[in-house]
Amino acid sequence: MRSTEPRLLHPVAWWVWATCLAACALRTTNPVLNGLIIVVAGFVVAWRRPDAPWSRSFASALRLGALVIAIRVVFQIVFGVRVPGTTLFTIPEVTLPSWAAGVALGGPVTAEALTSALYQGLRLAAVIACFGAATSLCSPYRTLRALPAVLHEAGVAVTVALSFAPQAVISARRVREARRLRGRRDRGVRAWAASAMPVLEGALDRAVALAASMDGRGYGRPGTMTPSRRRTVSVLFLLGVVAVAIGAYGALDAGAPGVLRVPAVVLGLAAVLAGFALSSRTTGRSRHRPDPWRAPEWSTVLTGLVALGASIVTPTAALHPSVSPLEVPMVPMVAVLGLLVAVLPARLTPPPPALVGASSLVVAA
Repeated sequence: MRSTEPRLLHPVAWWVWATCLAACALRTTNPVLNGLIIVVAGFVVAWRRPDAPWSRSFASALRLGALVIAIRVVFQIVFGVRVPGTTLFTIPEVTLPSWAAGVALGGPVTAEALTSALYQGLRLAAVIACFGAATSLCSPYRTLRALPAVLHEAGVAVTVALSFAPQAVISARRVREARRLRGRRDRGVRAWAASAMPVLEGALDRAVALAASMDGRGYGRPGTMTPSRRRTVSVLFLLGVVAVAIGAYGALDAGAPGVLRVPAVVLGLAAVLAGFALSSRTTGRSRHRPDPWRAPEWSTVLTGLVALGASIVTPTAALHPSVSPLEVPMVPMVAVLGLLVAVLPARLTPPPPALVGASSLVVAA
């Protein structure tokens, strides 16, 4: 049953959902699936984005993704490996020395090479869109509160990094309004070049001020830890990192034994979580109005896991369409249905309070 109580969803739920979608994008170069991932992320953001300054970064993530695609295609045209196939055009070729073997500068550009570059750029753009959706759906301050206490120092750095992009968007809007009020142009290459330094300076100042305010309020002050507990935590972290590395290698190597795949990853994650739990007991933290974890959070996480599971069971041939020779990308229905399930948080989660207030004003009018 869909929750109608206006509240913000737990940030961990949104980040798990976005990470699952990003993992789906990393597993495929199929433009149909990556395009659908961007559409799903955008639809959920449009329905559940709160009315806050930091929630307007998804459009910037889409523009950054388009820029990444353009750069990837241009690099393929100028420096890319010359894939044989249907030649579209030829650019002047420069002969490179023998030590630069394997690198091409100019030459014939084929449809196969451009298609491969477009697929890879679209995959990275989909990953950027997923994390742009996460930063638009949950506040960086609430994300910081959800981190384990032992990660207080890393949490400050992560919060500054996550708040930089939204703050840059806010600064850009303010600079454009100031230029417009002064009778100057606010669009075009010259306007953007003149606004670059004020935008970066304002975003960095606000991010650093956030970190300073957190440190001044005693965020994550470490407590005392006995030598035996410190050794135990170190062993758990070391064991966890090694096990996860072995499991990741086993997942990539088809000839690796089964015990070195999923079991190794599970063992490593369990060890790391146990180390976090032991370390967090030595760090004091007060909580005011803790974020609840209820049915909407579970449904959001579940939809992301369903999308990832559908991507895992989809055949490799459908996830990676051939570009040499060129073929029309397949539409794997299992993966498509999994991604359509991932759009359900747009209706299964409670609406943000700001949206509820805006809707009531519209109805009252």
